[in-house]
Amino acid sequence: MKESRELLEKLGYPSTDYKELPTSTKTFPDGAQYRIEIPSVEGPVALKAALAEIDKRGLTVHRVSQGSGIMLQTDEEIKEMCELTAERGMELSLFVGPRGTWDISAQPLTSGGQSIALRHEGADQLVYAMEDLKRGAELGLRGALVADEGLLLLTKEMKKAGQLPEDFVVKASVQMGSANPVSIKLMQDLGADTYNVPTALTLAKLASIRQSIDIPIDLYVEVPDNLGGFLRYYEIPEIIRVLAPVYIKFGLRNHPDVYPSGKQWEKINVELAQERVRRTALGVQMIERYYPEAKTSKLGAEGLGIPVKVDNLVTT
Repeated sequence: MKESRELLEKLGYPSTDYKELPTSTKTFPDGAQYRIEIPSVEGPVALKAALAEIDKRGLTVHRVSQGSGIMLQTDEEIKEMCELTAERGMELSLFVGPRGTWDISAQPLTSGGQSIALRHEGADQLVYAMEDLKRGAELGLRGALVADEGLLLLTKEMKKAGQLPEDFVVKASVQMGSANPVSIKLMQDLGADTYNVPTALTLAKLASIRQSIDIPIDLYVEVPDNLGGFLRYYEIPEIIRVLAPVYIKFGLRNHPDVYPSGKQWEKINVELAQERVRRTALGVQMIERYYPEAKTSKLGAEGLGIPVKVDNLVTT
């Protein structure tokens, strides 16, 4: 093993998992160690319910994300979600459109083919995804989830070509699947602005990843059942200390799969959004109890993909 470890070190990567869990000296641009994300806020109605619950509990939530995606939202719905988050200085991140599990291919839905998950099959699907991103940006969106390495690289090229705003935040989905310091560094190099790591990585493994990348890590501390179903609340203080800058992400166990969402799921989506906010309150109390000196961002902070008003846009 010595030769392999030496090569990793020569290339600038950790050669072992960081079992000593060193304190991260990296931060967000404003000096903060952590921010809060609530995922799966499916549409304007669920978003309004989540925001009302956030206000009721006096919480600061920096990012809301949504899995059904840009493709399945009308222009009016996207504009409304953008306006609701922009007025608070909050990031909104919507998934890109057609991906493997929604295509005509059966492989992503099989037990052996799940590894290709939400990747795009063929050149046309890449084009569709690029169009989804451009449409979102033209409506004011400044953040999106991506789960394909090719599309990730294309987002970088789209920014260079002026087809996406430079400040558009590209969030690599948990279903991208990269799980070690080398592969996640590659995702950073391809264009990821934040990276959602797999849900079951130990702190030692995550610490080695943090040593190799500078972008924020996104980590579920409550994980949906179809991604493992773990509850890591008591680890939150150490997660912040070791992984900063990190998005603490509050999913939800024991709920139906609502993707792709729509009117048929609206009532349950409202309840799910409200419960995710309650779970967030539990997590914030953990931080206040065990790591009160941890630094968080104010809303509107640098680096957040805060939507803009459409009438201020110059479209291409």
